[in-house]
Amino acid sequence: MTSITPDQWYGLLGIAVTVAGLVRLVTVADLVARLVALNVMGIGSLLVLMALAARGPQVDPVLSALVITGLVITVAFTGVGAVLIRRIEQSPPERREEDP
Repeated sequence: MTSITPDQWYGLLGIAVTVAGLVRLVTVADLVARLVALNVMGIGSLLVLMALAARGPQVDPVLSALVITGLVITVAFTGVGAVLIRRIEQSPPERREEDP
């Protein structure tokens, strides 16, 4: 019987987190919950990248740099998404002209 290595464990955990975020994204209608689900999916994909980086005897510096860059981009897009959600929810509903 073979045991699971830590990098395989983190890879599987990253896939599970990504799938959980995707399921939540598809099943919920609230915009804030969707933004959080996108963040969960992003963290899951970054976890998979770190698992891939740790496969060899040394950690791959390129994948580690991609993960750090992904974290910065995630924070920036979360802020932009929050501002957009706030503007969408504060915008007045459009008035419809009734047909005579």
